[in-house]
Order: sequence, then structure tokens, then C-alpha cells
Amino acid sequence: MNSKDLVNLAAKACDDKRAEDIVILDMENVSLIADYFLICDGSSERQVQAIAREIKEQAEEAGTEVKRMEGFDQARWVLVDLGDVVCHVFHREERNYYNLERLWGDAPLVETEFSHGG
Repeated sequence: MNSKDLVNLAAKACDDKRAEDIVILDMENVSLIADYFLICDGSSERQVQAIAREIKEQAEEAGTEVKRMEGFDQARWVLVDLGDVVCHVFHREERNYYNLERLWGDAPLVETEFSHGG
């Protein structure tokens, strides 16, 4: 599975759990960290955990190893590392504070059927 397919799978997983404001940044020419960053948020700790769990489960079902997952217990900012795709699942309050879209503002946005505002 290439990174474009993987980020779309992750976006669908987020959408399945009603994540808000799903944004995909094309990091290929911006950072060596990953090809794509997926950023979304949930309105409660429970929803943030459900979104992160769904990303992990759908990725594993598709044969992708989850490299690591951080922040799951606190559920304020959960990072799901799928290798070429890094997913940032925020609690709504934390997302505004960290504002990764602005931090990585030179990365182009990628449109998908799941990337839409709240």
C-alpha cells in the first residue's frame, strides 16, 4: 500500500468515527519525517481514543504495521505513526493550541472526500 492510499485509509477511519476538520498535509518536499501528516480532532477524550483506535485497526487490517502510538491514555494529542503517514488526533482544545497547520504552513493541503471542515 503506498502512502497516498494509506493516508486515505486513515482519513476514512477518522471519518468513520466522526472526527472533525480532517486535514491532510503533503510533507514530501517539506520534511523527512513522513510523506503525509493527517490532522483531525475529537470533542472528548473518549472520541479521540476511538478515532486513534480505528486508524490503528484499519491500518493493521490493510497489512500496515503501526510503528508507534503515543498519548493514547491522556487522549489530548494521540500520535499514530504509520511510517510514511503520521496521524495527529487532537482533543479540540489542544488542536487550537498546537496549530500544526500553521507550524507546517509551507506544506500543501491534500483534498480528499474526507477532508472537510467541522
